[in-house]
Amino acid sequence: MSQHLFKAIILALASAIQGAAMSIFLFPHYIPSGGAAGIGVLLNYIWDVPFATSIWLLNAVMVIAAFKWLGTSNAVWTMFCVGAAAFTIHSISPHIHHPIGNVWVDLVIGAFLFGFSVGILFKMGASSGGMDILALIISSFIKRPPGSILFWINSLILLVAGVVIDWKVIMYALICQWFGTKLIDFIGKGSVSISVLKKYSGAKTLR
Repeated sequence: MSQHLFKAIILALASAIQGAAMSIFLFPHYIPSGGAAGIGVLLNYIWDVPFATSIWLLNAVMVIAAFKWLGTSNAVWTMFCVGAAAFTIHSISPHIHHPIGNVWVDLVIGAFLFGFSVGILFKMGASSGGMDILALIISSFIKRPPGSILFWINSLILLVAGVVIDWKVIMYALICQWFGTKLIDFIGKGSVSISVLKKYSGAKTLR
């Protein structure tokens, strides 16, 4: 199997897992998985803008930044991942009208799947778009783990979501962010050795 085909398959699967985690476990409770999703939840809550639409538009701006600061390869793969995740969200969200379980159970499952999938994307030299791109750009300049940077960026956005929607959203979302970004750094920094991913990623492990 060619390197690009294998990478495309892995990134598509990881992006689909990310989209499913958001659509099934987090969005029904209005829990944003991150900055872009947080803005998406706000737009959906206030003006009923579809999640997939807002995420597509918000990511367009960040992808332009990725071309400038992260390089063509990362930007192209990021667009691929954003498309796969948005397609998954668009396919699942209309069929999920109510939370499928207890908020704490859904939160833990959603945060785990989100962190695992985004960690794989970072490991493979791509990202899930949105604030992930900004975190990677800042990480490349200050040499800090992107997961921790992502946590602080998203926390600011989530504060706004909490004010507008419900303060409980902040608690749930910050727990999701903490758990998810810890897992992102755990995978992305190489704490977990995934040799087959390193072989086909075409990117150095994030540090």
